[in-house]
Amino acid sequence: MSSISTSVPTRNPASLDARATHVRARANWMRRRLLKMIVDAGQGHPGGDLSAADIIAALYFDSLRIDPAAPNAPDRDRFVMSKGHCTGALYTALAGAGFFPEDELDTYLQPLSRLNGHPNRAYLPGVETNTGPLGHGFPVAVGVAVAGQIDRADYHVFVLTGDGELQEGSMWEAAMFAAHRGLGNLTVIVDRNGLQQGAKTEDTNSLEPLADKWRAFGWEVVGIDGHDPATILTTLDAARQPRSRPCVIIADTHKGQGVSFMCDQAGWHHGVPNADQYAQAIAELEAEMQ
Repeated sequence: MSSISTSVPTRNPASLDARATHVRARANWMRRRLLKMIVDAGQGHPGGDLSAADIIAALYFDSLRIDPAAPNAPDRDRFVMSKGHCTGALYTALAGAGFFPEDELDTYLQPLSRLNGHPNRAYLPGVETNTGPLGHGFPVAVGVAVAGQIDRADYHVFVLTGDGELQEGSMWEAAMFAAHRGLGNLTVIVDRNGLQQGAKTEDTNSLEPLADKWRAFGWEVVGIDGHDPATILTTLDAARQPRSRPCVIIADTHKGQGVSFMCDQAGWHHGVPNADQYAQAIAELEAEMQ
């Protein structure tokens, strides 16, 4: 078993309440910041960004063993954003964690910006692999986990996938192979907001019974509230425990979480708030933290 690099910090040693409070505050900041990015850019995917913000905040501001000063440290944890179109949430987390200056977020989707509509490993530190085409990131992450298994490395691989993305056949090929290899170093988190571009997932291509499908493929399955930081943190902690098979966390979420007029609305899969909508969204998010 390889030793953990001294440059990679251990996870937050504070109490669960303190950790959850910190994650909630960071997720709220991410939501406010990414909405500004989308408004300034005139494009983006706010619905999925907002549904994933609590999960991504828990990863980047607490659970992941990562070091922005050594983004390629061999024993770092790996996080793959398989739902690669939700870059607003990913980029705010990377900037907030120190991988690049926060003011660079103002260049989101601008010509020559490093902050593309889909994350690019060649441009940004902290991006493990290029994603965007749905069904691509998770299979890559399985390969990374296999490499860790072969090398007896001490890192963990986390993947965030959208639920609509699970309609891709490549996802289930990867799931089958991961179970066959007994990849206990792999955790998949499903952002189960029930919506995809233009419709409900169940009206497009039904996924249920989703938990039973994963179990049938040989995975350990956990269902959680994807907007409860304490629950997210304890579940991520447990996912690190030694196991002989991969784990999937099905996180029940709301598309557009935190903004009343976006919440559970498929039309906000992508789109840009107008000035009045933006002001209302920021006011609601600021009120949440009071």
